[in-house]
Amino acid sequence: MSADSLFRLDGKVCVVTGSLGLLGREHLRALGGQGAKLVVTDRDHDACVAFARELEGMGLEALAHGADVTNKADVERLEQAILAKLGRIDVLVNNAALDEKVEAKAGPELLEASKFENLSVETFRRALDVNVTGVFLASQVLGRSMVARKRGSIVNVASTYGLVAPDQSLYRDKEGRQMFYKSAAYPTTKGAVVQLTRYLASYWGPLGIRVNALCPGGVSNGQNEDFVVRYSAKTPLGRLANREDYHGAVVYLASDASAYMTGAMLVVDGGFTAC
Repeated sequence: MSADSLFRLDGKVCVVTGSLGLLGREHLRALGGQGAKLVVTDRDHDACVAFARELEGMGLEALAHGADVTNKADVERLEQAILAKLGRIDVLVNNAALDEKVEAKAGPELLEASKFENLSVETFRRALDVNVTGVFLASQVLGRSMVARKRGSIVNVASTYGLVAPDQSLYRDKEGRQMFYKSAAYPTTKGAVVQLTRYLASYWGPLGIRVNALCPGGVSNGQNEDFVVRYSAKTPLGRLANREDYHGAVVYLASDASAYMTGAMLVVDGGFTAC
């Protein structure tokens, strides 16, 4: 088998949760570009349908089905729809996640609310529900098809903040004043995703199911200039990631190119965690 063919996903059914997110759309485009049959799923069914049509306009095959990954009945309906239309599930990319986007709301009230001492338990629990329970449920329910066939690949999208603590100095203005604190919720949940990845790799390995985590770094998405400068200076490659920078990684983990890889964390962060 040639090296090029190892990365092909012709006919394989690939599910991406959180399909409508910043990276979810890119994961789908990358997988579809290698011949995969795509399943577009997120909470907004109509928006999933619209994006599936966009993918079909690019010549890709896509099935849309809205689902809330924190609701087991929803995920089971998703499974039923996929199996009814496509017959199997080969790849699951657990991409759905909640990450507080607070940069635009910076101010004295946000600064106080974002301190660990003041972080609301509701915020923390919601992050656990989406970022951890969502990965648990999607893997449990959609993984059943893989268990039955004794074959499959699960890619859990973690984060560099699942490996290292947030550098709070990144969230300061030009004068060095703290604008807000990155909360404990996101890194705690992404750390849990890393450990769940190891658990499932060990548990399902004997059945031929591989489970790995992709740990992306910061992605360019209209952040304020102070953050971009600080983040870039802390990163050996000197920049934030572009959305397309993860195409190769997600294809690699989904495909037979990584056939002897499981329980691993693929860190793609421009060197952010290297120093």
